[in-house]
Amino acid sequence: MTTKVLIVGSGPCGVLLCHYLLPRGNYKIDIYDRRSDPRTISFSNYRAYPITLSERGLRALREIDGLEEVVKAQGVEITGTIFHIKNGKSKFVSKKKPLIGIDRTALVINLLEQLTKKFDDSQLNIHFNSKCTQVDLKAKTVTFENETTEELIVNYDLLIGADGCGSVVRKHLLKTEGFKCEQNYVRSQYKTVFLPAPSEEGHNLKLGNMHGWRTEDRITMLAVPQRNKTVSGVVFFPHENNQVTSLSSTEDVRQFFSDNFPEIGKSISDVEVEAFLKRPISKVSRVWCNRYHYGDSVLIMGDAAHAVSPFIGQGCNSALEDAVVLNKLLNDYSDNLVKVVPEFTKHRLADGQALLELSEHTFPLSKWLFFEYVLRMNFARMMNKVFPKYCSPFFFDMLSETTVPYSKILSSAQGWISKVKKSNDKLLQAECLHSLKEV
Repeated sequence: MTTKVLIVGSGPCGVLLCHYLLPRGNYKIDIYDRRSDPRTISFSNYRAYPITLSERGLRALREIDGLEEVVKAQGVEITGTIFHIKNGKSKFVSKKKPLIGIDRTALVINLLEQLTKKFDDSQLNIHFNSKCTQVDLKAKTVTFENETTEELIVNYDLLIGADGCGSVVRKHLLKTEGFKCEQNYVRSQYKTVFLPAPSEEGHNLKLGNMHGWRTEDRITMLAVPQRNKTVSGVVFFPHENNQVTSLSSTEDVRQFFSDNFPEIGKSISDVEVEAFLKRPISKVSRVWCNRYHYGDSVLIMGDAAHAVSPFIGQGCNSALEDAVVLNKLLNDYSDNLVKVVPEFTKHRLADGQALLELSEHTFPLSKWLFFEYVLRMNFARMMNKVFPKYCSPFFFDMLSETTVPYSKILSSAQGWISKVKKSNDKLLQAECLHSLKEV
C-alpha cells in the first residue's frame, strides 16, 4: 500500500526527507512551497544566507549515496575561525573536523537537483508558488492558493510541516487539545552583507576560514567565504541602542564598517554599501513546542518545530538531523505510522528543547564572562587531548564535531549554561531599566 505524503516547505529539511522516504518504495510525495523554484530564478544576494554544515548535518547527507560529495563540491571547507580584534590582531581557533560553508539557497538547489534526477513524477511532484492557507486535521486535507488565487485541496496520509518558523501547519496544531507553542524573537536582529572574495594580500580575511568580530556594544559579525568567489556575512545587533538602525547615509555605512570591522571596510564596494543601507532588517524567531506530532498523521520538523538563534550554527544541522531520526524510526517500526509519528516526539523533543537552551545561553554578553568561556574552552581541550579517556571534549566542540544528542550536551554543560543565563538576564534587565529612566 502506498502512503501519500504531503510536505509543506521545500527547505533543507523537507527536501532531504524526500531523499530518505522515496527509496523505501512505498511513499508518494507532494511538496508545496509558497516561494518560487530557486532553480529557475536568478540568484539574489537579498535572499542569500550563509550557513555552516557541521558533522551532524554532514552525517545526514552522508547516509544518502553521493549527496555529501555533491554538497561539499559546492561549498567551502572551513578549518577554523579567525576572531578579529579591534587593534588589528587576530586569534585563530582550529577545528578537529572541518565545517562546510555554503549558502542556504545553494544547498537547497543541490538537494532538489539530486532528488529530481533520481525520482520522476510517478513518485514525486513539487509545486512552487503555492501558499498553504488551511489544514483540516480531521479530514486530512490541506488547502493551497496559487499565484492566480486559485484554491487547491489536497489530501494526505502523512503531513509534514517543514514550513519554517512561521509554520502554517504548526498554527493549526495550536487548535488541538494539549498542544502548546511559544514563539518570540531572540534579542538580536541582523542584516546580511556581501563582498568579493579577498586575496591573501592586504588583510586577514583568509579563505577556508570563518571570520568573526565582536564590538563592545554587542554587535557581532560573521563572514563565510563562498564557492562563487564572494564572501557572505551577517551582522547581528541588539534590538535597541545599536549603531545599525541609526545609519542614514552611505557615508555612515562605510564609517560603520571601517570603525567596527576594518577588514570588511577595506573590501566593501560602493554598490554593497548602498545595498546594505537599503536592505531591510531581519528578525530571528525562536520556537518552543511541547510536542512535534498530532495523532498518527502529522509531524512538524526543522524550524517549524524548534527554530533557534543562529549563534551556535545548529539550526540547519538540527533540521537535517530530524530527517535521520524519522528515517530510523521508520526502520525500527517497519513504516508503521501509528507507532512512528508519536515516537518522533519521544525521540526528538528533549533534544529540540535542549538546543534552544544551548543556542540562547552558550555565549555570555559580559566580556569578562566571555573571557572565562575562552579559558574554559582552552582548558577542556587541553585536558581532553592529554586524557581523552577521562575528560570529555569541550561542549561546544561536541555540538559541531559529533552527533552526541543535544540533551546530553546540555546536561554536561548545565552549570555553564545556567551561569550565562543568569548573567545575561541581569545585564538585559539593567539595560531595560536604564532605557526607561532615559524616557
